[in-house]
Amino acid sequence: MTNPRQLAFIALRDVHKGAYADVALDRVLQKVNLADNDRRLVTELVYGSVRRQRTLDSLIDQLAKKKSDQQPQDLRTILHLGFYQLRYQERIPASAAVNTTVQLAKENGFSGLTGFVNGLLRQYIRLAEKIKADPLQLPENPVERFDFSPDLENLSPNLSPFRGEALNSLSTLQGLGAGGLAFVTFPGQVERLGILHSFPDWIIQVWLEQLGLAETEQLCEWMNQSPTIDLRINPLYTSIEEVEAALQSAGILVRRISHLPQALRLIGSTGSIQKLPGFKEGWWTVQDSSAQLVSHLLDPQSGEVVIDACAAPGGKTTHIAELMADKGKIWACDRTPSRLRKLQENSQRLNLQSIQIYTGDSRHFTQFKNTADRVLLDAPCSGLGTMHRHADARWRQTPESVQELSLLQKELLTHTSTFVKPGGVLVYATCTLHPAENEQVILAFLAESPDWQIESPNGFEFPDSLRTTPQGWFKVWPHRQDMDGFFMVRLRKTNNSE
Repeated sequence: MTNPRQLAFIALRDVHKGAYADVALDRVLQKVNLADNDRRLVTELVYGSVRRQRTLDSLIDQLAKKKSDQQPQDLRTILHLGFYQLRYQERIPASAAVNTTVQLAKENGFSGLTGFVNGLLRQYIRLAEKIKADPLQLPENPVERFDFSPDLENLSPNLSPFRGEALNSLSTLQGLGAGGLAFVTFPGQVERLGILHSFPDWIIQVWLEQLGLAETEQLCEWMNQSPTIDLRINPLYTSIEEVEAALQSAGILVRRISHLPQALRLIGSTGSIQKLPGFKEGWWTVQDSSAQLVSHLLDPQSGEVVIDACAAPGGKTTHIAELMADKGKIWACDRTPSRLRKLQENSQRLNLQSIQIYTGDSRHFTQFKNTADRVLLDAPCSGLGTMHRHADARWRQTPESVQELSLLQKELLTHTSTFVKPGGVLVYATCTLHPAENEQVILAFLAESPDWQIESPNGFEFPDSLRTTPQGWFKVWPHRQDMDGFFMVRLRKTNNSE
C-alpha cells in the first residue's frame, strides 16, 4: 500500500483507539517504502488532523445533520482528512481533496455514503468562496447550518442560525486561518479560541490568565505550526563553523540562534536526520533551543559531581557533559530502562565518558545525600510548552492530570534537593507553561525550605525577555522567543544547610 491518504487514515484510526500519534504514524510508515514527499504528506495529514481535531469536529457539527460524535468513528476520521486538506493545505487543490476523500469513504466501508461525503465537502468549498468573495456583505450573523436529507442526495440547505454572539467584523473573518471561514458563534473568548485554534477550553483559560487575549491568540497560532529542528553541536569534537559548513555543503539551510553558542536551526526539508553530515561522527545532536538554555543555567564545571535526576532520553545529560569538557561524574537517573537505553546510545555516539547511568525513581534514592555539586531536576510534566511537537498532547492532558503531576514534581524537588552539598546548586525545569507545575511548585518548596534561595545565572548571558518576574525564574514563551515553551529556575543551597 502506497496511498498516503489511506496510510494516514490507518494511523488516525489507531490514534482514535488510544495510540499515541507518533507511535501510530511510525508503525504505518515502517511497513511501506514511500517517496520523501509522500512520507511528508502522511505525516502532515496525521499530525494536522489530530492537532486540529476540535476545529474539524466543529465543521462537521455545523454542516452535517448529525454531530461529529454521532458519526461512525471511521467516517468521522475520513471527514477530518477531507476538511483538513481543504482548510489548511493550500497546496492541495480542492478537487483533489474532495475526490480522494470520497475514494477513502468508498474503500473503507462507506460506499453508500460517498454522496454525503462529496456534498459535505463541496458545501464547505461553496460557503468558503462566498465569504472570501464579499465578507462585508454577509448578514449580521454569518452562521449557516446545512442539513442533508435522508437520501444524502438533496443538498438544499436549511439556513438556521445558531444562537450565540455573532462574528461581526471583517477582521475576525480575516483572522480565521487558511480557510478564511467560520461556521461557529462563540459565547466567550475561551470557547472562540478553543474552537478556532483547536485546544481544550481549560488550556485556553490557563493562557488567558497569564497572557491576555492578544498574546494567547499568538501562542495558539504558534503551537499549531509544524515544529522546527534545532541541533546542538558537540564542541569537544567540532565547532559550530565546521558543522554549519558541512550542512550547507549538503544543501541544508541553517541559521544560528542568538544567545546559544552551540545551536543551529535547520531551515526547510532535511530528509533523514541520521543521514545528515556529522551525525554518525557525534558532531551534534538534536535538541531544541530552549532545552539548551537549561544546562547553561545549571552551569556545570569540570571535575564536579552532577546528578541529572530525571535524565532520559538524555539531551540535557549529554549537554552537561559537554559543558564540563567530559571531566567529572554525571549520574544520569531515570526509572524507565528503555528511555535510558536511548541516553546510552546518544552518549556513546557523542563519545562522552563521564556519564554513569542509574536506573530507578529518584524519590527513593538515599545514597546521593549531600554528594552533588549540582543537580538538574528536569521534572516530568504535562508538556504544554511542546504541544506543537506532540500533536495529541492537548487532548491527553487534563486539569486533573496537571494536579497529579504537580504533586509528583513537589515530591521530586523536596527529595532531590537533599542530593545537593551545602553551597551547591539545583536547577528545576519543565517544558510546560502551567503555573501549577512551575511557579507554584517553587513557591511551595521555598516556603518549606529556608536554606534555599533563587539566584541569578553566573557567566551566561540570558535574554532579558525571558526574566518575566522579579522572583528570578525564567519562562520561555514560544510566540515571543520562537522556541519550545519552558520554565526554569536556579536554586542555591546555603552553606549553613545540614
